[in-house]
Amino acid sequence: MVFKRYVEVGRVVLVNYGPDAGKLATIIDIVDQNKCLIEGPANITGVSRQMISYSRLALTDFTVKVSRNARQKSLSAAWAEADVLAKWESSSWAKKLSSKKKRASLSDFDRFKVMVARKQKSAIIAKKMKELK
Repeated sequence: MVFKRYVEVGRVVLVNYGPDAGKLATIIDIVDQNKCLIEGPANITGVSRQMISYSRLALTDFTVKVSRNARQKSLSAAWAEADVLAKWESSSWAKKLSSKKKRASLSDFDRFKVMVARKQKSAIIAKKMKELK
């Protein structure tokens, strides 16, 4: 198995634990083998510049062209140029996360309506399959 995602300056990451969980950020600098410096940019994603452990990050396929310890202004420009947010929203990973979030926020009655709709759908499919035989 060949690795395709590396910890590198400019790699877009998803924070998966802590107060910024679920937000995108960019690796700005590598501190050591356990930590790196990330920033959102804060005006786009809401993640401020901070040092964070690799265990709290998930590497994405996206990278931006930034220099080491880039300022927020140049980072924001690089994000706009690479169109990272649009690429992220169109990825299957982001769609899966949003559907999980939507499903978790359903009320009991909403879950009931989903169950009834699934039953109706399967009844229609079963009826059509019976007609085809």
